[in-house]
Amino acid sequence: MDTEMFDLLVIGGGSGGVRAARIAAQKGARVAIIEGGDLGGTCVNVGCIPKKLYSYAAHYAEAFDEAPGFGWSISEKPKLDWERLKANRSKEILRLNAVYANLLHNAGVVIITGWAKITSQSTVQVNGVDYHTKTLLIATGGTPMLPRIAGVEHVITSNDMFDLNAFPKRLLVVGGGYIACEFASIFNGLGAQVTQLYRGEQILRGFDDDVRQFLASEMRKSGVDLRMNSDVSSIVKSEGALTVTLKDMQEIEVDTVLYAIGRIPNVQGLGLEENDIKQSADGAIKVDDRYQTSAPGIYALGDVTARIQLTPVALGEAMTLVDHLFGKNQMQMDYDFIPTAVFTHPNVATVGYSEFTAQEKYKKIRVYRSEFKALKHTLSGSTERSMMKLIVDDATDRVVGLHMVGADAGEVIQGFAVAMKAGATKAVFDGTIGIHPTAAEEFVTMRVAIES
Repeated sequence: MDTEMFDLLVIGGGSGGVRAARIAAQKGARVAIIEGGDLGGTCVNVGCIPKKLYSYAAHYAEAFDEAPGFGWSISEKPKLDWERLKANRSKEILRLNAVYANLLHNAGVVIITGWAKITSQSTVQVNGVDYHTKTLLIATGGTPMLPRIAGVEHVITSNDMFDLNAFPKRLLVVGGGYIACEFASIFNGLGAQVTQLYRGEQILRGFDDDVRQFLASEMRKSGVDLRMNSDVSSIVKSEGALTVTLKDMQEIEVDTVLYAIGRIPNVQGLGLEENDIKQSADGAIKVDDRYQTSAPGIYALGDVTARIQLTPVALGEAMTLVDHLFGKNQMQMDYDFIPTAVFTHPNVATVGYSEFTAQEKYKKIRVYRSEFKALKHTLSGSTERSMMKLIVDDATDRVVGLHMVGADAGEVIQGFAVAMKAGATKAVFDGTIGIHPTAAEEFVTMRVAIES
């Protein structure tokens, strides 16, 4: 069975795919989007949104502990209702799924439910039906990577963490990236006994070294049993527990094992090889600076290209591509100074270069660093500390790296990212009046470089 021709056919109903489909349709293109799961992709369903909601839930435990320092008396120890949290999260995610569907419908996008297979450079098959298009966009995102170990059938991934039947009293998290660190922090805050293993020397590879070390220290202080240079050999299920044997032959008994060791492009069954769509060694679709794949008329963006795996980046790429295909062809995606946050406890946020990468790029840099106890914790009783760091190119005085570990770091860094994108210098920072008393004012009051 054949269908009519589309101007744009999008495979994948995540952030990038939905944005591209909606904006292209608003520009007059005939557009269809293919999605076999829930609209919104990883971010809405099993990523950013539910993770941030659970992070908020975990912070309430800290607030209850800190309340007596501010004069509040709590007569009994608060208890987490796991089922209520799951139900409330599910209700919100269903609302967002409907919002995405309405956005597409209102723009005139045809929604095709099912899993796509590319059969030619202009044809995609779904449920036995051929759909034809002038232009094809692949925006299928990524999926969690699984380990090659004995007992892998007993592990779960980040996709499963939001709807566990029973709250895990003992949780083992394997991995050292931002997803692993976030879930370790969240479930530790919710009341689980958390052990986190990472086979490397330090968590958050690729982030600034001071950030990595500072966060590891704070996570340990909060109760996470964080172990470096450690990995799993095998997992055996026994009655009511999982016995995890480490490579050093130690054994850990836990209720749940979460593997968060990275994500791989979601390309299985798409028909890439049959259509000469080139991929890198990890499966990511190769694209040029216009998101064109090796096959004419077929484009790809977002996590499936493994360029920068962030929802706002996929949205920006979608806007740029639609402008290129159906607009004025004036937009250009800029990958410099992209801010990002890690919703650990405490939060991490960063924009620009780490100290190490700045040293490689610039002839001479100045480094400013401050560590302190936030005003809130002078009464809360918490030992949590905050850390802030600025990196400056000495030749131009431009601030090229800005890093924070502390409460609401993402909210703080977003505004500074605008300044850095505009080329703000250290002199501009120094000449800016701080808002007192806030943690953020520290960024405009650091005057003496610790290293040059």
